[in-house]
Order: sequence, then structure tokens, then C-alpha cells
Amino acid sequence: MTHDTLPTPSAAAPLASLRGKTAMVTGAARRIGASVARALHAAGANVVLHYRSSADDAAALAAELNALRPRSVRLAECDLLEVAQLPALVRTAADAFGGLDVLVNNASTFYPTPLGDITPFDWDDLVGTNLKAPLFLSQAAAPLLHESRGLIVNMADIHGVKPLRRYPVYSVAKAGVIMLTKSLARELGPHVRVNAVAPGPVMWPEDGLDSTLQENIVRRTALKRAGSAEDVARACLFFATEAPYVTGQVLAVDGGRSIGW
Repeated sequence: MTHDTLPTPSAAAPLASLRGKTAMVTGAARRIGASVARALHAAGANVVLHYRSSADDAAALAAELNALRPRSVRLAECDLLEVAQLPALVRTAADAFGGLDVLVNNASTFYPTPLGDITPFDWDDLVGTNLKAPLFLSQAAAPLLHESRGLIVNMADIHGVKPLRRYPVYSVAKAGVIMLTKSLARELGPHVRVNAVAPGPVMWPEDGLDSTLQENIVRRTALKRAGSAEDVARACLFFATEAPYVTGQVLAVDGGRSIGW
């Protein structure tokens, strides 16, 4: 099957069914996380939607998905930086649906930290949400994923390989996610697969980005266009449904941005 025939996350007939499987998506209330949750749900999975502060958005998404398939979605509120709470977050999946098959470490913070203005809080926050939380949540989820021969998908970034100017702490954190992915693949194999998706220009920051800069970024992609959250969701769905012999890999979803720097 070619890429052109891949289903959209809302398609009724996904590539391979996740029926009877359970997925947890962190930062699932909005943006890329919500698209990933919709894609996995459309493929048949029961989904645990993690959120920290976007309670209304999370509830709306849960209502949307439960309307399509009753009792298939559970909400889970948690501050991922509170490491002691992570085992209880994992138990949410086990208590609701009997286990865990897919963990998507999507939750992230993103903001500039120009050299000279970096604070310890910036470091703790950016490295904490982007790297520390995926590590400790994966560790907490590992026993359930071992039982189910499951999958972890980490959300990396092309700037984990090529640093983004004025974002050194974020870039360092995402570089760590790439190595975390490879390390966990070795640590958790052969029973658990671990891969990462590295988005490029698929969604602009919520606080806006200069239109000239947007045009410049798009111009540097091979495809000459921005992507979408659904493009990232398709990559996650690929790892979950069509890649049983793939682990320790990072898939760039960037329109060719990383080959035309």
C-alpha cells in the first residue's frame, strides 16, 4: 500500500485494527495530541487522554470520541513533573481497560530561551516536560507494556538534531528524547518497541510567529508547504499498526525540512 492510500485519522477503515488495545496519549487535549488520540481511536483503540490544565478541551474531546464509541475514552489529569504520580496515571489505563498497549509521550513545553536569559526554571521546565517526564512515565508503564508486547512513541523534533536558534534548552531536551528513544529500545526489547516521531513545521506556535519567518521556513522544505497535526498522527498510527519489526527509530515528519537546511 502506498503513502497516497493511507487513511486519514478519521477514516472508517484503518490500515490495521487496534480493536481491543489501549493507548495513552499525554498532552492529548489539544493540537497534535488530540489528533494522535483521534487517529488511534479511529483505528479501534480505547484511549486514555492525559491532560494537565486543559480540562475543558480534554472533556470535549472525550465526549466527541465516546459519542462515536461509548465508554472507549477515559480522562486522566496529572502533572507529569510530579514523578510520584506517574504510576497512578498508568494504573488509570489498567483500571479502565485492563492494560496498556501504546504509550504516546506527546506532552511538551516550547518557548525561547536566548543565551544570557536562561533561568534554572527554564531548564527544569523544558527538560522536565520534554525529557524527564517521558523517561519516568515510560519506566512506570514498562511492566504493562511488557505484558502486552506494546509500544512507546516519543514526540521528538527535527531541532533535536539541528538546533533552533534562540531555543537552546528546548533543542537540548529534544536531542535527549532522541537518545532516550534509542536507549529505551535497547532496554525494553525484545518485548516493547520504542520509536519517535520528529515533526518539522506542522503547527505554528500558539503565541504566533512572524509571517515572513513562516514563509522562510516553508520555503526551506522540500515539499514547499507546511504540514498538519494529522501528518504526525499518521506517523504514530504507522508505528502502532504497520511496524512490528521497527524499534529505536526516529521518523521525521517535516516535509523535507531537515534535508534542506
